[in-house]
Amino acid sequence: MGYYESNPEWDDVIPIAQFDGEGALAAIAYTEEYSEAMSYLRAVIASKEYSIRALNLTAHVISLNPAHYTVWLYRASTIFRLKASVASELDWLSNIALTNQKNYQIWHHRQLLIDHLFPTIAKDLSAIQKLAQSETEFMEQMFDEDSKNYHVWSYRQYLVQKLNLFNHAELSSIEALLEKDIRNNSAWSHRFFLVFSNPEYANLRLAATEHDPLIPISIIDREIKFAKEATYQAPQNQSPWNYLRGVLRKGDRSIISEEEWATRFVNISKDETATYTFVASSHALEFLADIWSEKGEFGKADKALTLLGEKYDPIRKNYWEWKRLGLSTNLK
Repeated sequence: MGYYESNPEWDDVIPIAQFDGEGALAAIAYTEEYSEAMSYLRAVIASKEYSIRALNLTAHVISLNPAHYTVWLYRASTIFRLKASVASELDWLSNIALTNQKNYQIWHHRQLLIDHLFPTIAKDLSAIQKLAQSETEFMEQMFDEDSKNYHVWSYRQYLVQKLNLFNHAELSSIEALLEKDIRNNSAWSHRFFLVFSNPEYANLRLAATEHDPLIPISIIDREIKFAKEATYQAPQNQSPWNYLRGVLRKGDRSIISEEEWATRFVNISKDETATYTFVASSHALEFLADIWSEKGEFGKADKALTLLGEKYDPIRKNYWEWKRLGLSTNLK
Protein backbone atom coordinates (compact mmCIF):
# COMPACT_ATOMS: atom_id res chain seq x y z
CA MET A 1 0.00 0.00 0.00
CA GLY A 2 1.41 3.34 -1.07
CA TYR A 3 1.81 6.55 0.92
CA TYR A 4 -1.27 8.31 -0.45
CA GLU A 5 -3.49 5.24 -0.42
CA SER A 6 -2.71 4.68 3.26
CA ASN A 7 -2.99 8.36 4.22
CA PRO A 8 -6.45 9.31 5.60
CA GLU A 9 -5.96 12.86 4.28
CA TRP A 10 -6.36 11.50 0.76
CA ASP A 11 -9.29 9.14 1.37
CA ASP A 12 -11.66 11.39 -0.61
CA VAL A 13 -9.54 11.30 -3.77
CA ILE A 14 -9.89 8.59 -6.39
CA PRO A 15 -6.51 8.29 -8.14
CA ILE A 16 -6.37 8.29 -11.94
CA ALA A 17 -3.86 5.72 -13.13
CA GLN A 18 -1.62 6.11 -16.17
CA PHE A 19 -3.16 4.56 -19.29
CA ASP A 20 -0.84 3.88 -22.20
CA GLY A 21 -3.44 2.16 -24.36
CA GLU A 22 -4.15 -1.48 -25.06
CA GLY A 23 -1.03 -3.55 -25.65
CA ALA A 24 1.38 -0.61 -25.40
CA LEU A 25 4.70 -1.59 -26.96
CA ALA A 26 6.90 0.85 -25.06
CA ALA A 27 5.26 1.50 -21.72
CA ILE A 28 7.54 3.38 -19.35
CA ALA A 29 8.49 1.45 -16.23
CA TYR A 30 7.75 4.03 -13.53
CA THR A 31 8.58 3.33 -9.91
CA GLU A 32 5.61 2.53 -7.67
CA GLU A 33 6.19 5.74 -5.70
CA TYR A 34 6.12 7.89 -8.83
CA SER A 35 3.15 6.06 -10.36
CA GLU A 36 1.08 6.56 -7.22
CA ALA A 37 2.01 10.22 -6.81
CA MET A 38 1.16 10.92 -10.45
CA SER A 39 -2.16 9.09 -10.15
CA TYR A 40 -3.17 11.41 -7.32
CA LEU A 41 -1.82 14.45 -9.16
CA ARG A 42 -3.99 13.63 -12.19
CA ALA A 43 -6.97 13.41 -9.88
CA VAL A 44 -6.44 16.81 -8.23
CA ILE A 45 -5.77 18.45 -11.59
CA ALA A 46 -8.95 16.93 -13.01
CA SER A 47 -10.98 18.23 -10.06
CA LYS A 48 -9.17 21.61 -10.13
CA GLU A 49 -8.23 21.37 -6.50
CA TYR A 50 -6.00 24.17 -5.26
CA SER A 51 -5.06 23.35 -1.69
CA ILE A 52 -2.13 22.92 0.68
CA ARG A 53 -2.20 19.17 0.21
CA ALA A 54 -2.15 19.64 -3.57
CA LEU A 55 0.84 21.94 -3.15
CA ASN A 56 2.62 19.31 -1.07
CA LEU A 57 1.79 16.72 -3.70
CA THR A 58 3.39 18.82 -6.44
CA ALA A 59 6.53 19.15 -4.31
CA HIS A 60 6.66 15.35 -4.01
CA VAL A 61 6.28 14.83 -7.76
CA ILE A 62 8.91 17.48 -8.48
CA SER A 63 11.34 15.74 -6.13
CA LEU A 64 10.87 12.60 -8.22
CA ASN A 65 10.85 14.28 -11.64
CA PRO A 66 11.94 17.94 -11.69
CA ALA A 67 11.52 18.13 -15.48
CA HIS A 68 7.76 17.46 -15.39
CA TYR A 69 6.38 20.60 -17.02
CA THR A 70 2.72 20.08 -16.08
CA VAL A 71 3.36 19.75 -12.36
CA TRP A 72 5.26 23.04 -12.34
CA LEU A 73 2.39 24.87 -14.02
CA TYR A 74 -0.11 23.38 -11.59
CA ARG A 75 2.09 24.30 -8.66
CA ALA A 76 2.24 27.92 -9.84
CA SER A 77 -1.54 28.05 -10.26
CA THR A 78 -2.00 26.60 -6.78
CA ILE A 79 0.34 29.13 -5.18
CA PHE A 80 -1.46 32.02 -6.84
CA ARG A 81 -4.93 30.71 -5.94
CA LEU A 82 -3.88 30.20 -2.31
CA LYS A 83 -2.12 33.58 -2.24
CA ALA A 84 0.83 31.77 -0.73
CA SER A 85 4.11 33.54 0.03
CA VAL A 86 6.10 34.07 -3.15
CA ALA A 87 9.22 34.77 -1.07
CA SER A 88 8.92 31.36 0.60
CA GLU A 89 8.41 29.72 -2.78
CA LEU A 90 11.53 31.42 -4.15
CA ASP A 91 13.55 30.12 -1.20
CA TRP A 92 12.23 26.60 -1.75
CA LEU A 93 12.90 26.89 -5.47
CA SER A 94 16.48 28.00 -4.93
CA ASN A 95 17.28 24.75 -3.15
CA ILE A 96 15.73 22.77 -6.00
CA ALA A 97 17.70 24.77 -8.58
CA LEU A 98 21.04 24.17 -6.89
CA THR A 99 20.60 20.42 -7.29
CA ASN A 100 19.02 20.59 -10.77
CA GLN A 101 21.12 23.24 -12.48
CA LYS A 102 20.18 22.56 -16.11
CA ASN A 103 16.44 22.24 -15.58
CA TYR A 104 14.50 24.72 -17.74
CA GLN A 105 11.18 24.33 -15.89
CA ILE A 106 12.68 25.70 -12.68
CA TRP A 107 13.57 28.98 -14.37
CA HIS A 108 10.22 29.35 -16.09
CA HIS A 109 8.55 28.82 -12.72
CA ARG A 110 10.80 31.46 -11.19
CA GLN A 111 9.83 33.95 -13.88
CA LEU A 112 6.15 33.27 -13.25
CA LEU A 113 6.70 34.00 -9.56
CA ILE A 114 8.49 37.29 -10.27
CA ASP A 115 5.82 38.29 -12.80
CA HIS A 116 3.18 37.64 -10.15
CA LEU A 117 5.08 39.43 -7.39
CA PHE A 118 6.27 42.50 -9.27
CA PRO A 119 2.94 44.37 -9.58
CA THR A 120 2.59 44.24 -5.80
CA ILE A 121 5.96 45.94 -5.21
CA ALA A 122 6.28 48.05 -8.36
CA LYS A 123 5.94 51.32 -6.43
CA ASP A 124 8.15 50.24 -3.53
CA LEU A 125 11.76 50.96 -4.50
CA SER A 126 13.19 49.40 -1.35
CA ALA A 127 11.26 46.17 -1.97
CA ILE A 128 12.53 46.04 -5.55
CA GLN A 129 16.10 46.58 -4.38
CA LYS A 130 15.73 43.88 -1.75
CA LEU A 131 14.39 41.44 -4.34
CA ALA A 132 17.15 42.34 -6.79
CA GLN A 133 19.80 41.76 -4.13
CA SER A 134 18.42 38.40 -3.04
CA GLU A 135 18.07 37.20 -6.63
CA THR A 136 21.57 38.37 -7.49
CA GLU A 137 22.98 36.53 -4.47
CA PHE A 138 21.15 33.39 -5.53
CA MET A 139 22.50 33.67 -9.09
CA GLU A 140 26.00 34.08 -7.68
CA GLN A 141 25.52 30.74 -5.93
CA MET A 142 24.49 29.20 -9.23
CA PHE A 143 27.48 30.74 -11.00
CA ASP A 144 29.79 29.27 -8.37
CA GLU A 145 28.62 25.89 -9.63
CA ASP A 146 28.62 26.80 -13.34
CA SER A 147 29.47 30.34 -14.40
CA LYS A 148 28.18 29.73 -17.93
CA ASN A 149 24.80 28.20 -17.14
CA TYR A 150 22.57 29.31 -20.03
CA HIS A 151 19.36 29.22 -17.98
CA VAL A 152 20.79 31.46 -15.27
CA TRP A 153 22.05 34.02 -17.78
CA SER A 154 18.71 34.06 -19.60
CA TYR A 155 16.95 34.59 -16.29
CA ARG A 156 19.39 37.34 -15.35
CA GLN A 157 18.64 39.22 -18.56
CA TYR A 158 14.92 38.83 -17.87
CA LEU A 159 15.40 40.13 -14.32
CA VAL A 160 17.37 43.18 -15.48
CA GLN A 161 14.52 44.11 -17.80
CA LYS A 162 11.79 43.32 -15.29
CA LEU A 163 13.31 45.21 -12.37
CA ASN A 164 15.10 47.83 -14.48
CA LEU A 165 18.53 46.88 -13.20
CA PHE A 166 20.45 48.83 -15.81
CA ASN A 167 22.64 50.29 -13.10
CA HIS A 168 26.15 50.49 -11.72
CA ALA A 169 25.59 47.64 -9.26
CA GLU A 170 24.71 45.22 -12.05
CA LEU A 171 27.62 46.38 -14.17
CA SER A 172 30.00 45.97 -11.23
CA SER A 173 28.67 42.48 -10.60
CA ILE A 174 29.39 41.50 -14.20
CA GLU A 175 32.87 42.99 -14.01
CA ALA A 176 33.52 40.89 -10.91
CA LEU A 177 32.53 37.76 -12.82
CA LEU A 178 34.84 38.71 -15.68
CA GLU A 179 37.67 39.26 -13.23
CA LYS A 180 37.18 35.66 -12.10
CA ASP A 181 37.07 34.38 -15.67
CA ILE A 182 37.89 36.79 -18.49
CA ARG A 183 36.94 34.02 -20.96
CA ASN A 184 33.32 33.86 -19.79
CA ASN A 185 31.53 34.65 -23.04
CA SER A 186 28.16 34.62 -21.25
CA ALA A 187 29.30 37.47 -19.01
CA TRP A 188 30.56 39.39 -22.03
CA SER A 189 27.21 38.95 -23.78
CA HIS A 190 25.35 40.12 -20.70
CA ARG A 191 27.55 43.19 -20.41
CA PHE A 192 26.81 44.10 -24.03
CA PHE A 193 23.09 43.73 -23.37
CA LEU A 194 23.35 45.72 -20.16
CA VAL A 195 25.24 48.62 -21.73
CA PHE A 196 23.56 48.86 -25.12
CA SER A 197 19.97 48.01 -24.16
CA ASN A 198 19.70 50.59 -21.38
CA PRO A 199 16.34 52.33 -21.94
CA GLU A 200 17.72 55.54 -20.44
CA TYR A 201 19.63 56.26 -23.63
CA ALA A 202 19.49 53.37 -26.13
CA ASN A 203 17.16 53.02 -29.10
CA LEU A 204 15.55 49.68 -28.26
CA ARG A 205 14.05 49.32 -31.74
CA LEU A 206 17.47 48.74 -33.27
CA ALA A 207 19.10 45.34 -33.68
CA ALA A 208 22.00 44.48 -31.40
CA THR A 209 24.53 44.96 -34.21
CA GLU A 210 23.12 48.24 -35.56
CA HIS A 211 24.63 51.67 -35.04
CA ASP A 212 22.79 53.56 -32.32
CA PRO A 213 23.40 57.33 -32.49
CA LEU A 214 21.74 57.73 -29.09
CA ILE A 215 24.54 55.93 -27.24
CA PRO A 216 26.72 58.58 -25.54
CA ILE A 217 30.24 58.88 -26.94
CA SER A 218 31.64 58.50 -23.43
CA ILE A 219 30.06 55.04 -23.14
CA ILE A 220 31.42 53.96 -26.52
CA ASP A 221 34.90 55.11 -25.48
CA ARG A 222 34.60 53.37 -22.11
CA GLU A 223 33.56 50.05 -23.64
CA ILE A 224 36.28 50.17 -26.29
CA LYS A 225 38.84 50.71 -23.55
CA PHE A 226 37.37 47.88 -21.45
CA ALA A 227 37.51 45.41 -24.35
CA LYS A 228 41.03 46.36 -25.37
CA GLU A 229 42.35 46.02 -21.83
CA ALA A 230 40.82 42.54 -21.64
CA THR A 231 42.68 41.41 -24.77
CA TYR A 232 45.99 42.05 -23.00
CA GLN A 233 45.01 39.61 -20.25
CA ALA A 234 44.22 36.80 -22.67
CA PRO A 235 45.04 37.67 -26.31
CA GLN A 236 43.77 34.33 -27.57
CA ASN A 237 40.38 34.84 -25.91
CA GLN A 238 37.88 35.57 -28.66
CA SER A 239 35.25 37.22 -26.42
CA PRO A 240 36.77 40.72 -26.05
CA TRP A 241 37.63 40.82 -29.76
CA ASN A 242 34.01 40.12 -30.66
CA TYR A 243 32.87 42.59 -28.02
CA LEU A 244 35.12 45.28 -29.50
CA ARG A 245 33.66 44.71 -32.96
CA GLY A 246 30.16 45.09 -31.53
CA VAL A 247 31.03 48.32 -29.72
CA LEU A 248 32.59 49.79 -32.86
CA ARG A 249 29.40 49.03 -34.80
CA LYS A 250 27.26 50.58 -32.10
CA GLY A 251 29.37 53.72 -32.23
CA ASP A 252 29.52 53.72 -36.05
CA ARG A 253 33.30 53.63 -35.90
CA SER A 254 35.37 51.96 -38.56
CA ILE A 255 37.42 48.96 -37.59
CA ILE A 256 40.29 50.76 -39.33
CA SER A 257 40.51 53.11 -36.36
CA GLU A 258 42.02 50.28 -34.30
CA GLU A 259 44.71 49.17 -36.75
CA GLU A 260 47.65 50.63 -34.83
CA TRP A 261 46.47 49.03 -31.61
CA ALA A 262 45.83 45.60 -33.21
CA THR A 263 49.34 45.45 -34.67
CA ARG A 264 50.68 45.19 -31.12
CA PHE A 265 49.66 41.53 -31.24
CA VAL A 266 51.13 40.83 -34.68
CA ASN A 267 54.74 41.58 -35.64
CA ILE A 268 54.93 42.25 -39.38
CA SER A 269 57.13 44.08 -41.86
CA LYS A 270 55.72 47.00 -43.80
CA ASP A 271 55.79 45.52 -47.31
CA GLU A 272 52.86 43.37 -48.42
CA THR A 273 55.00 40.28 -49.10
CA ALA A 274 56.49 40.27 -45.60
CA THR A 275 56.92 37.18 -43.46
CA TYR A 276 54.96 37.30 -40.22
CA THR A 277 57.41 36.63 -37.43
CA PHE A 278 55.16 36.91 -34.39
CA VAL A 279 51.42 36.41 -33.83
CA ALA A 280 50.22 36.63 -30.22
CA SER A 281 46.58 36.23 -31.19
CA SER A 282 44.88 34.62 -34.16
CA HIS A 283 41.94 36.91 -33.42
CA ALA A 284 44.20 39.94 -33.86
CA LEU A 285 45.33 38.52 -37.19
CA GLU A 286 41.71 38.11 -38.31
CA PHE A 287 40.95 41.61 -37.02
CA LEU A 288 43.80 43.00 -39.12
CA ALA A 289 42.73 40.99 -42.16
CA ASP A 290 39.35 42.70 -42.01
CA ILE A 291 41.00 46.09 -41.53
CA TRP A 292 43.28 45.62 -44.53
CA SER A 293 40.42 44.37 -46.66
CA GLU A 294 38.40 47.45 -45.78
CA LYS A 295 41.39 49.67 -46.58
CA GLY A 296 41.86 47.98 -49.93
CA GLU A 297 45.18 46.39 -48.93
CA PHE A 298 44.09 43.04 -50.30
CA GLY A 299 47.55 41.50 -50.55
CA LYS A 300 48.13 41.92 -46.83
CA ALA A 301 44.62 40.69 -46.06
CA ASP A 302 45.15 37.59 -48.20
CA LYS A 303 48.45 36.83 -46.47
CA ALA A 304 46.81 37.11 -43.06
CA LEU A 305 43.98 34.77 -44.06
CA THR A 306 46.47 32.29 -45.53
CA LEU A 307 48.42 32.24 -42.29
CA LEU A 308 45.25 31.68 -40.31
CA GLY A 309 44.35 28.67 -42.45
CA GLU A 310 47.82 27.16 -42.62
CA LYS A 311 49.28 27.90 -39.20
CA TYR A 312 47.30 29.80 -36.60
CA ASP A 313 43.79 28.36 -36.99
CA PRO A 314 44.02 25.34 -39.32
CA ILE A 315 40.92 23.67 -37.89
CA ARG A 316 38.91 26.33 -39.75
CA LYS A 317 41.02 26.29 -42.90
CA ASN A 318 37.99 25.94 -45.17
CA TYR A 319 36.47 29.05 -43.62
CA TRP A 320 39.63 31.09 -44.16
CA GLU A 321 39.87 29.85 -47.75
CA TRP A 322 36.26 30.94 -48.27
CA LYS A 323 37.15 34.41 -46.99
CA ARG A 324 40.13 34.48 -49.33
CA LEU A 325 37.81 33.80 -52.25
CA GLY A 326 36.02 37.02 -51.39
CA LEU A 327 39.30 38.85 -51.91
CA SER A 328 40.31 37.05 -55.09
CA THR A 329 38.61 39.41 -57.54
CA ASN A 330 40.40 42.35 -55.96
CA LEU A 331 43.78 40.63 -56.12
CA LYS A 332 43.69 40.23 -59.90
